[in-house]
Amino acid sequence: MTSTTSGKRIDIKAFIDERAISAYQWLLVALCFLIVTADGMDVAIMGFVAPSIIHDWGISRPEFGLVMSAAPIGLVIGALFAGPASDRIGRKWVLITSVFLFGVFTIATAFTQSPVQMAVLRLLTGIGLGAAMPNSTTLLSEYAPQRKRALLITVMFTGFNLGSALIGFAAGWLIPVHGWRAVLIFGGALPLVLIPFQIWLLPESARLLAVRGAPSQRIGAVLGRVCGVRFNGDEVFVSNEPPLPTRKPIGVLFSQGYSSMTIALWVTYFMGLLVIYLLTGWLPTLMKDAGLTVTSAANVTAMFQIGGTIGAILVGWIMDRARPAPVISAAYIGGALCVLGLGYIGALSSSLAVLVFAAGFCMSGAQTGLNAYAPGRYPTVARATGVSWMLGMGRFGSIFGSAIGGALLGLGWQFGAILAMLAIPATLAAVAILVSQRVGGAGSAAQPNTAH
Repeated sequence: MTSTTSGKRIDIKAFIDERAISAYQWLLVALCFLIVTADGMDVAIMGFVAPSIIHDWGISRPEFGLVMSAAPIGLVIGALFAGPASDRIGRKWVLITSVFLFGVFTIATAFTQSPVQMAVLRLLTGIGLGAAMPNSTTLLSEYAPQRKRALLITVMFTGFNLGSALIGFAAGWLIPVHGWRAVLIFGGALPLVLIPFQIWLLPESARLLAVRGAPSQRIGAVLGRVCGVRFNGDEVFVSNEPPLPTRKPIGVLFSQGYSSMTIALWVTYFMGLLVIYLLTGWLPTLMKDAGLTVTSAANVTAMFQIGGTIGAILVGWIMDRARPAPVISAAYIGGALCVLGLGYIGALSSSLAVLVFAAGFCMSGAQTGLNAYAPGRYPTVARATGVSWMLGMGRFGSIFGSAIGGALLGLGWQFGAILAMLAIPATLAAVAILVSQRVGGAGSAAQPNTAH
């Protein structure tokens, strides 16, 4: 503890915004980054073990489709239930429970003997995965100073891409020696290793404690630990919030001033994930059908993820220095232009890799920026619900994007037509995010930060 403050009324958000980032806050960023990394590993894991499972069990790809579709459904369920639970119970224990669930069920999946058993466990795993991401986002957003909030959250989200890549390397190493079950055990063990550190180090949200009427001594202990401050014990901690017609988290989302914004955020996230999942899921097949080798198609598709990681950090950095919604909208427009360009130049162009990189930069940058933008649009009492329901409803976009790609290929659509079509949902996302800024929300968090 490096400083002492005497008894007074303290607005928690303003207190965090005015201070330098403490070592504990950086530790919280690192811990949330590791949670998101573990999340990314377990979301991607089935794609790497699927060929081995299909071979070992002697089943068809359509039969294994039941397994592949189970986790996305669980992600939706987890997101929709975890937000209200977090706003009622607290961020810390809902987040710990979610990590425990997806770790345990991933390990259990390694011991299944049939596609039905595996599908059930992947559904349960998905519930944990769907709960972890929005709660990590919400907790970090409430302890990150506004001048750096978007950047810190987008950096946290790069852990998802890292986790997806790490489990791929692990699968390549483990499967030839120990088989596909070892990959699932490995993927489930790492999140469980994080549990003791979460119990020890994760703080509860001081702002949530304040709006829930917790004793000032408890709030002071939590906030002081995170910010490196010694309080005298006679302070009064508050979280200044806009007046609300209801204290029920789900009710807030659809109350006057928030309902239109909520729908606009859902539309934005849905459209963004539709584009991203159709691109990443079907781009290798589209390029192979157009004449590229499997290796070339895989390498070019990887450029989308690389561009997305860089774009997420840069978009977050810009969001902290300008109005966030127009920044995200501009990135979506950039994504629309990139996919139009891809459709125009075709799969055999020498510029293909560059445009795929740019599409990833814009689309994933915008999508990750949206994760950083949404928490500030809701009051503390409904923040986790707002974020998690946006992610949950947006997941339908990922499911629809994956499905529509196969349907369009079945109808005979070619590379250029499918890529050009994606400009429509990307543009709709750009418009919807601007609508979300205009129609309501907490307001203050949407304003540009001018104190540097």
